[in-house]
Amino acid sequence: MMSKIKHIVWPQVILFGDSITQFSFQTNGWGAEITDKLARKCDVVNRGLSGYNTRWAKIVLPRLITSAISSHIAAVTVFFGANDCALEDKNPQQHIPLKEYSENLMEIAQYLASVGVPKEKVIFITPPPLHEADWEKQCVLKGCALNRTNAGAGQYAQACVKSAGQCGADVLDLWTLMQKDGQDFSVYLSDGLHLSEKGNQFVAQHLWRHLESRVNHLPFILPYWGDLDPKSPESSLLSDCPQGDPSATGGQH
Repeated sequence: MMSKIKHIVWPQVILFGDSITQFSFQTNGWGAEITDKLARKCDVVNRGLSGYNTRWAKIVLPRLITSAISSHIAAVTVFFGANDCALEDKNPQQHIPLKEYSENLMEIAQYLASVGVPKEKVIFITPPPLHEADWEKQCVLKGCALNRTNAGAGQYAQACVKSAGQCGADVLDLWTLMQKDGQDFSVYLSDGLHLSEKGNQFVAQHLWRHLESRVNHLPFILPYWGDLDPKSPESSLLSDCPQGDPSATGGQH
């Protein structure tokens, strides 16, 4: 009979957001790049919900993150606003008033804290800028008028930054960064709203600067293969602290 084996608990980074998060695990997506950086150290969990706004997000959040898993969470990104900022007269189903959007973000942070995810582990991400001409083409294809504006997205981005400051969370202001120095931000977008490959690279690069300090202490899980004793692999593989050297490399994989 095998002796009792201690379960390995992998830390988690949870990506909570709308379609820009849901699509982030696609080829060359920002979530996929973060996942690659954290292989053997942390699970990156995609909880992106296409089309969702903060009203729906705060309702479903307790079904996704509970106190049962909070002790294993290294960070949570909260990436909403691209749907909230939809124009009320053109897209009332997704539109959320600016004041409510701010309150919803605060409530999301408060809920996370209540189940054991402190503000230091929370990173808000603002909606990116909106390229109206490109997004209008998508709207026309769907038989509707332009239902978002870049100025509107900017108001929600500013509200996100302010909410982060009020609740003590970190924030990545994509709306501002992607338009810095008057650059052509359309290259970051595939259809005027969602991210292009270059946009995914941009998000991954800038988000990593916020994430790195929250995950750089995490050990490499399970020993490097070259450090195993082939005559007694159990001594390393079943130890209470099954860690390896993340810098170890070898000629064989």
